[in-house]
Amino acid sequence: MTIDAKLVSDLRAQTGAGMMDAKKALEETAGDIEKAISLLRERGVAKAAKKADRETHEGRVHSYTHANGKLGAMVEVLCETDFVARNEAFIAMCNDLAMHVSAADPLYLSRQDVPLETVEKERAIYTAEMEGAGKPTDVIAKIVEGKLSKWYSEVVLLEQPFIKDEDQTIEEFLKSKIVSLGENMQIRRFARFSI
Repeated sequence: MTIDAKLVSDLRAQTGAGMMDAKKALEETAGDIEKAISLLRERGVAKAAKKADRETHEGRVHSYTHANGKLGAMVEVLCETDFVARNEAFIAMCNDLAMHVSAADPLYLSRQDVPLETVEKERAIYTAEMEGAGKPTDVIAKIVEGKLSKWYSEVVLLEQPFIKDEDQTIEEFLKSKIVSLGENMQIRRFARFSI
């Protein structure tokens, strides 16, 4: 099947994939752009996972201040090379992350950063809510785990829906940038300031 250049261009615009990757994905999916996007996402996760072992010693501390001057954030994002740290796409990603931190107000970077006491306190609250529901214990346990997952998506930065595209989490956004920029990257820390 011959793939139209406009279709390849559209797919690249939607995914940030390279030209050959986009063309190959469209050929494999017989020109179905939705299937090609899914295929590229799957491959992107695989590519990002391969790069996860590589060390990150360079990076950028980036700040964002909201237009009213009363809200801002700083993020420290690490990458492998100084070349990428000075790249426009990397700087734009850092700005998007700092803007997200300002808007979404996460409390922790990852689930591992949430203190066990805090998790247990939330679990106890959700369990107490469900006790009077008259449901079996195993069903209550599943509901409580679901509520905890929802809570994590509100307070953990990597699990929050990205403010510019709520179909992907911050972790998925970061992985897509790892694929497009070709280096391992990680968010090391962040801080939010508000008056």
